Amino acid sequence: MSALLDAIARIRAEVCALHAELTRYELVVWTAGNVSARVPGHDLMVIKPSGVSYDELAPDLMVVTDLYGTPVKAICTGQEIVEWGNPDLSPSSDTAAHAYVYRNMPDVGGVVHTHSTYATAWAARGEPIPCVLTMMGDEFGGTIPVGPFALIGDDSIGRGIVETLRASHSPAVLMQNHGPFTIGKDARSAVKAAVMCEEVARTVHISRQLGEPLPIDAGQIESLYDRYQNVYGR
Repeated sequence: MSALLDAIARIRAEVCALHAELTRYELVVWTAGNVSARVPGHDLMVIKPSGVSYDELAPDLMVVTDLYGTPVKAICTGQEIVEWGNPDLSPSSDTAAHAYVYRNMPDVGGVVHTHSTYATAWAARGEPIPCVLTMMGDEFGGTIPVGPFALIGDDSIGRGIVETLRASHSPAVLMQNHGPFTIGKDARSAVKAAVMCEEVARTVHISRQLGEPLPIDAGQIESLYDRYQNVYGR
């Protein structure tokens, strides 16, 4: 049981630290946006508390929930009950969406949501970001898709994320009229996908102001994706 408590402490520290990357890359404003991570080997996740300023975040404020979004305030080790967190804090309003992703995509270890400006502008139009950059081929394996419109409050957003990304190489989806959600093998990978999603959304938008971007052949996209995912950096 001590291994579980150690894992929770490590994940809470990691999730807290990764929120600083969202502000560093200007992907969020005020208290919007969130990072979550699965606790490996357990039906638990860690996510940002709702309505807390990024400047005030600390590891012990990160909320632990089960994979249905219900907060878990303590664990019985067999010898004692170990408690953590602030009972006055609620998990992010997007917790149900994150939890649905973890329940239905077992290889996903991290989920990120932002309202980053350019990616959200594409989402507002309900328009996928076409794969016209080699970096997109590398990172996303093609077009960044659009997911269906869904309201916050239940797992509707999560269902849209899963249904859309299951049919795509992309670790990012633009939920229509809402904004980007990204996934990864861990929380850091999901944050990287959020950063890269905003970068290509901005670049392709600027390119379209200058003229029509040139498409990349589907076979070349597959080659780029395979090289980057399986050869690059190894």
